[in-house]
Amino acid sequence: MNLESPKITVNKSSQEAFNFLSDVKNFEQLMPENISKFEVLEGDKFLFALKGMPEIILKKKEAIAPNKIVLGAAGGKLDFTLTGHISEVDAITSEVQLIFDGEFNAMMAMMIKGPIGKFIETLATNMATAV
Repeated sequence: MNLESPKITVNKSSQEAFNFLSDVKNFEQLMPENISKFEVLEGDKFLFALKGMPEIILKKKEAIAPNKIVLGAAGGKLDFTLTGHISEVDAITSEVQLIFDGEFNAMMAMMIKGPIGKFIETLATNMATAV
């Protein structure tokens, strides 16, 4: 299953956007309002939970400055990645798009497609003001 957020324009250079996404504690600012838990576990790993959903642990898997950050599920029953693609528009503006990619059975994919799509869209939308 592959889901893409809309491309969001941020008023920061691609390096500044990359630096923001590289620091996992900044993801708390991007979370939707229905977050029930957020905790940084290590320098590159955090846990979060949305109301009515199980806790998810994400770990930074790859960082290619200033264009790409890859977070992946760290344990749990779901195996997926959340990739932030950053492209420079000009010296003070960049575009960010989040891509969720995971392998799920048909039933699971059908159940989580809507909530995950809304979740990554919220993360991206909140990025416009948080970065």
